[in-house]
Amino acid sequence: MKALQGLAFLLLMQSGGEALSHFLKLPVPGPVVGMVLLLLALRWQPVQDAVAPAAGFLLQHLSLLFVPVGVGVMTHLALLSTYGLQLVAVIVLSTWIGMAVTAQVLRLLQPKENHGELR
Repeated sequence: MKALQGLAFLLLMQSGGEALSHFLKLPVPGPVVGMVLLLLALRWQPVQDAVAPAAGFLLQHLSLLFVPVGVGVMTHLALLSTYGLQLVAVIVLSTWIGMAVTAQVLRLLQPKENHGELR
């Protein structure tokens, strides 16, 4: 029963995010807003206690959530064979760009030290 209550709370956060994104016309997808709401709510211990059983159950069965993606890939094999090389190039390039941007942001956010140490 606790797992169902936790799952209901997770779905409530996602639905709340969808509603906020829709009504406020945010340029962010509803599930992302819902995750931010969940992150804020998880600061309180009662929410952590309520969500923990559902989160544990979902994490134990996480591999099942990849089945629809695999089926989608198998369904669109023709597209994958046509655009596969371009997809790989975009994935590799965007990963490199993401890592470079992350490194630069980290470098900017680190406190500067004037002790003659190399950064």
